[in-house]
Amino acid sequence: MTWIECNSDQLEEIRAILNEAIETSTALYDYQPRSYETMQVWWAAKQAGGYPIIGIQSESGNLMGFASYGPFRNFPAYKYTVEHSVYVDKRYRGRGLGRQLLERAILIAEAQGYHAMIGVIDAENQASISLHERLGFQRCGEIREVGFKFGRWLNLVIYQKLLKGPPSPVDG
Repeated sequence: MTWIECNSDQLEEIRAILNEAIETSTALYDYQPRSYETMQVWWAAKQAGGYPIIGIQSESGNLMGFASYGPFRNFPAYKYTVEHSVYVDKRYRGRGLGRQLLERAILIAEAQGYHAMIGVIDAENQASISLHERLGFQRCGEIREVGFKFGRWLNLVIYQKLLKGPPSPVDG
């Protein structure tokens, strides 16, 4: 396994991982697989915001999983808070890669001076909930029946981890 800072060469693999999650799970509350063009816009936004996309590659060069984060909400006072995402290719799940990816994302966010990291998780995703709890995230609440997918209402749980944050935060 090799850690990588993903670049546009991995965009198609990232898209495949996301689309599998869209089509088979409630990890993403999307209905339609993402197009390559949509992923290019996503990629450009990550690059413009200085948000990392980190990955783990197999020895054969396959992207096994990736993690990233971006703005939590689009208001200036949230500038020290990020919302993360972690996805592992279905072929590589159950090997602890999600934990490794999230740990690395936390370290990078702290180095960038963020103060809080938010995880928004489907309430039935016990694997993700357990992962977050093991890494020190605290449950902050539940939002009931905010999504509808696969013929049923979906609840979200919110998890938060406070980070070191900037040494001298400022308004504005």
